[in-house]
Amino acid sequence: MENKTIKSAFESMMFIWGEPLAAKTAGEVFNISEKEAVTVFEELRREYEDRESGIRIRKVDKSYHIVTAEENAEYIERLCTPVKKRKLSQAALEVLAIVAYRQPITKGEIDAIRGIKCDRVMEGLANKGLVEEKGRSAGIGRPILYGTTDVFLKNFGFETLKDLPEIEDIERAIEVDEEAMSEVDINQMSIEVPGETGQ
Repeated sequence: MENKTIKSAFESMMFIWGEPLAAKTAGEVFNISEKEAVTVFEELRREYEDRESGIRIRKVDKSYHIVTAEENAEYIERLCTPVKKRKLSQAALEVLAIVAYRQPITKGEIDAIRGIKCDRVMEGLANKGLVEEKGRSAGIGRPILYGTTDVFLKNFGFETLKDLPEIEDIERAIEVDEEAMSEVDINQMSIEVPGETGQ
């Protein structure tokens, strides 16, 4: 088999492998020795360097993997800088707290606790993946029940809902929400919502 074909295949294999690819493993695919595979990898590595490619081949022991050129680190950092994070609004924090402690819960029950409609806020929380439908209530009209999601747990640093601090009277807690929320650092939470306004 032509060396050119093997080099092309090695490139694809490194790309898809996701971690340093051992020369021995790569060689076995083509029934060639580890030494021969190293020779191919080294030729490939020199070719990338000679043409000053933005992609390079790095050797780690007797394995090889694809990396970006060091001189491009600044530009990659600019590209990969996280999007601006927006904090949840006070209304969103209140509704999220009610859902977290009273779930499964309907919008009507949330409205009763807050004394104000929560439709728009709930829509925003759902779009951020923090709340979701959990079925329907057995009450009149069978309204939708809502609860928090795994995204909620992850963002707030909880493993399970059992990790939520105890708040016996959620209605009273909402009235002094800033103090109550500080117990779980809820005011420190930011959600990545590029292009959206806070809910």
